[in-house]
Amino acid sequence: MEQVSKLYVGNLDYNTTEDEVRSHFEQKGIQSKSVTLIKDKYTGRAKGFGFVEVESEEVIQKAIEALDGQELNGRKLTVNKAKPPKDRSSGGGFGGGSRHSRF
Repeated sequence: MEQVSKLYVGNLDYNTTEDEVRSHFEQKGIQSKSVTLIKDKYTGRAKGFGFVEVESEEVIQKAIEALDGQELNGRKLTVNKAKPPKDRSSGGGFGGGSRHSRF
């Protein structure tokens, strides 16, 4: 299975577009495979963070060094290696605990 190299990009202005993020990375010599900004599923508004997929772990380090703390649209970016998503398959979201009969 191919390892995915992703960066977390935070502290984005809510009006920042994926194209602006892509362009900002390219200005620092970092090519992105994809840029995804996270939006609220109910309102469609940006949440102020996203993920940038790059070619390799080496590019991740280069991007962090070049872009973490740099300004985009008046905000200082937070750029670091993305953590793997949490496993959401367990639990079911209904609390848990034992289900004792009350009869």
